[in-house]
Order: sequence, then C-alpha cells, then structure tokens
Amino acid sequence: MKIVSWNVNGVRAAQKKGFVDWLLAEQADIVCIQETKAHPDQLADDLKEITGYSSYWSAAEKKGYSGVGVFTREAPLEVKTTFHKRFDSEGRVLELRYPGFTLYNIYFPNGKRSDERLKYKMAFYNAILKHWQTSKVPLIICGDVNTAHKEIDLARPKDNAKVSGFLPKERRWLDKVISCGYVDVFREYNQEPGQYTYWDMMTRARDRNVGWRIDYFLASAELLSGISTAWIAADVEGSDHCPIGLDVDL
Repeated sequence: MKIVSWNVNGVRAAQKKGFVDWLLAEQADIVCIQETKAHPDQLADDLKEITGYSSYWSAAEKKGYSGVGVFTREAPLEVKTTFHKRFDSEGRVLELRYPGFTLYNIYFPNGKRSDERLKYKMAFYNAILKHWQTSKVPLIICGDVNTAHKEIDLARPKDNAKVSGFLPKERRWLDKVISCGYVDVFREYNQEPGQYTYWDMMTRARDRNVGWRIDYFLASAELLSGISTAWIAADVEGSDHCPIGLDVDL
C-alpha cells in the first residue's frame, strides 16, 4: 500500500496547477491532503469523483480556511471527522479505519500568529495525543504538524529558536509522541540534512532549499517492520509544501 500526504495550500488552486493529473500519475492507494481551504460543496465534481477513488472531506466552519481531504482506493470501514468539541469546528482531522490499522490525516494548528493561537496549538497537540492513546489498533498518522522536531529538520535552527514551529515546548511534544511508541518514519530511513517539506514562498526559499521539515508520517512502532520505505518528493511543485509518502505492507 502506497500512502501519500501533501499540504496543498488550497485544493482549488492546486487543481488549477494539475493536482488531479499528479494524483492519477502517482498511483497511490491513499492520498491525504491538508489545508484544502474549501467546503465540499465548493469543489468541482471532477475533483471529488476521481476515477478509482472515493473521497472524504472535513471542512472548517470558516470558509477558505483549514480543512483536510482523503482520496482512497479501498473504502474505509469507518470515517470520522471529529475528535474533540473544542477543535472540531476547524476541520483539521479525518480518521479512517481500515482492516489492521487506523489512519489519521491531520492539519495541525499554526502557532505563529499570536500567543492565543500558540496556546490553541499546544492544547490541540495534547488532546490529539491523548486521543491516539485510546486506540486499540495500530495507527498511521500523517499531515502538516507545523513543527520541526530537531535541528536537522530546518535550515536555520539558531535563527528560529524563538519562533513557533521550533519552540522547545513544541519540540518536546514530538519527543513525547516518540516516547509513547510512535515512530517518525522518514527518519528511520533517512538521516541526511537538507530534507525539507516546506519553504517560504515570499522569500523564494525553495530555490535555495532554505526549508523546514514539518510534514510527517508517524506510525505505531509495531507497524515499522511492514514499512519498506519513506520519502519526500521535493521536486513536486504546486504548493509551498511538497508531498511525502511511504510504502507499507499490512
């Protein structure tokens, strides 16, 4: 099974840039997208009904904001769009149950805008980890986590030590996730620097590879033996993020 995750920074904009052609060429079994910025009723039928895939969506109450979507070849046994009443209005979570594992597609909050949003982000972090810990089956978690875990995961760690996205308390949360039995799948296969998934568009940072690795696949440790590889598709354009993926045999 090939699973791909991508923050598309607006799915309608991505569609105009060839998203559907990319998805069909990718031939993934599951494609998870974040920051869709659209309600399902705003989407064209040829996006919602791609041949060979079923699609599922969770949208924020506020139009043009947040949102996640999943395209899947195999119909899930169950789909949930809620996990906690404090956070459900922003449409950040899709939970899909498959035989043998549950998949979470998540667009985690960004804490840069204000202290209030940073508090919201940390509350979301703590609530979702607590929620994962109630699962009775192994998990695969993907999406835009909005935090770089270690210095290797961003180009300029010293310059960003006091910036949300690389704050000690945000990074400690990822430490806690790992300590709870989840694995940062990409780093199991690649320990090289310069591996990023997000670049600031205003400064043309992608041209210089001045980026951040803030998009992740996290998985229950017991699934690792079935994951053959994980990658970052840094050559795929169309967003300020790039796709990431893994191959798993479950």
